Amino acid sequence: MQKEKTDLAARTKSFALQIIRIFSTLPKTAEAQIIGKQVLRSGTSVGANYREAYRARSKAEFVSKCGDCLREIEETAYWLDLLAEANLIPEQRLKLVRQECRELIAIFVTIVRRSKETS
Repeated sequence: MQKEKTDLAARTKSFALQIIRIFSTLPKTAEAQIIGKQVLRSGTSVGANYREAYRARSKAEFVSKCGDCLREIEETAYWLDLLAEANLIPEQRLKLVRQECRELIAIFVTIVRRSKETS
């Protein structure tokens, strides 16, 4: 289990870096910057919340923080969808990060469900 935790910590950090790079390429229009700041906030907070979950003092705290990760990654998916659908950034540029976002959602859904089942 320890390896999975460190792998997910690295993966969520890598995701945050991808989000930062996307934000830096956004047009300087008001709408792109507003949505960009939302995706920047939610996309970078996934890793920070997972880092807190990794250091949780109890199973309940771990489940709660993983739930926070799930909420943030779901929000990130929404903002990425808006960036693509509003043609603020080419869909092709978002393809890989949106795929990673979907995979992280699936991972956190599984973690939360399994943790609750074993409680």
